[in-house]
Formats: sequence, C-alpha cells, structure tokens
Amino acid sequence: MVREDDSQQAVPNTPGMRPDGDGVTRRRPLRAQHVEETVEVAVPVRTAYNQWTQFKTFPRFSSVVHGVEQVRPTVTAWTIGYGPLRRRFAVEIVEQDPDTYLAWRGLELNPSHQGEVEFRPTESGGTAITVRMLLEPRGATRRLARSSRISQVIGRLVRRELENFKRFIEGLGQEGGAWRGTIRNGRVQHDHPEPPRSRVAQWPIG
Repeated sequence: MVREDDSQQAVPNTPGMRPDGDGVTRRRPLRAQHVEETVEVAVPVRTAYNQWTQFKTFPRFSSVVHGVEQVRPTVTAWTIGYGPLRRRFAVEIVEQDPDTYLAWRGLELNPSHQGEVEFRPTESGGTAITVRMLLEPRGATRRLARSSRISQVIGRLVRRELENFKRFIEGLGQEGGAWRGTIRNGRVQHDHPEPPRSRVAQWPIG
C-alpha cells in the first residue's frame, strides 16, 4: 500500500525514541513512509525472524540483492542492481528486537532512506511481515521521489521481494541460522556488561 500524502510530513534523520510501559526505550515507528507492504508466511514468527536476520542469504532469493557484507556489528554493505548495473551502499541497524522488530537507515547521502520490518503472529500460526520504507532525497531528486509513479515502482519491488522471501522460507521450512541480539540506537546490547579493562598487563598464572 502506497501512501503519498504522508510523504509530505517531516521525518527526522535519526529515528525517534519512545519509552514503553516496561520502561524500555524503543524506536518510534516511521511517522511517514512512501511504501508499506505486508505478506503472510506459513512459518512461526521465530523461524521467519531468524531467517530474516541472515542478511548474507538474501541473494539466494532476492531479484535485486547481489551481495551483503558485514562491516561492523550493526553495519552491513549491500550490493544491489539489475542486469549489469550495480550499486553498493551501507546500512546501519538502529534498533532490533528479537521476533518483533528491526529498523535501519541508509548511510548514503543522496538519496538517504529509512526502513523497518515488523513480525506479528497470525491466527493460523504463521507470521505477518510488514516492511515500511521512506526515501529522503535531497536536491533535484526530492521531487522525483515524491511522485506517485516512483512510489508505486518501489512498492511493487518491495512486494516482490517479500513474496520471494515467503517462497524461500516456506521452502526451507526452518531457518538456516539466527542472530538473537538486541540493538538500541545503533548499539548492540549485552545481557552482562563487560567488566572494565585494567591498564595493568594480565599475565597467565600456573
């Protein structure tokens, strides 16, 4: 579903944060998006989420993703394109909640973009996966990105990629791997904080 009117709203370059009832501060969902698409897959939420976190497997089902490299714990470099055309750009995961939510932002300057994906259980025991994306063009490309035709093209592409993922994970029947960590504001959260490092050399004993 494409929402053209919302594209006129101002959206901050960095995701907003909201405190939940449990006291945990989480990212505020996108207030505007050029594209929102949902697909239901016939696997449990945990399976769908786990497979989605395996970014390096995206080229196995995607029609546009040709490669994904891990740059840092929260930063990946994606190579996408059609035919001989290729484009490489970096993406930062700014928030991630296992089995629930993942939000990212592009690190390229023009056009920049934000996105998020939500995972929700269905009554049939499957998973509803919703992807929202917002382009933030600058300069001459701003007007082009706001046109309904461009939004429709992006919407169809997102829908096709979700359908490709659906066929892929349903064909597997189970995830091929998982990353179950939590990310807040672009930082991986650790269950147990690392002890401070001593400046005194530690030598083995015994």
